[in-house]
Amino acid sequence: MTADAIPPTEDIQQWLTERVAHYLDRAIADIEPDVPLAEYGVDSVYVASVFGEAEERYGVRLEPATAWDHPTVEALSKHLHSLLVLPAAPAEVPVGRAPE
Repeated sequence: MTADAIPPTEDIQQWLTERVAHYLDRAIADIEPDVPLAEYGVDSVYVASVFGEAEERYGVRLEPATAWDHPTVEALSKHLHSLLVLPAAPAEVPVGRAPE
């Protein structure tokens, strides 16, 4: 992904909010960005599904523990954005890129 094609954090957050709402069968307005996903009943199956979509959409690899380290839509959005703009850590290498 080129630098000018990297979406702003707000766009990533909107997309994640939509996906979480979809998986939980809730209105988008019901998903608050600063509420831990676990409080909505998000479990490992939901996380795997959302992460799979995020990996495909943004071309990054997300480890399951990322959900614990970044437990809200807001935190996860910021983390995804950082993966797109900063050099990748070995555990989260953008798909198709070798670690540096």
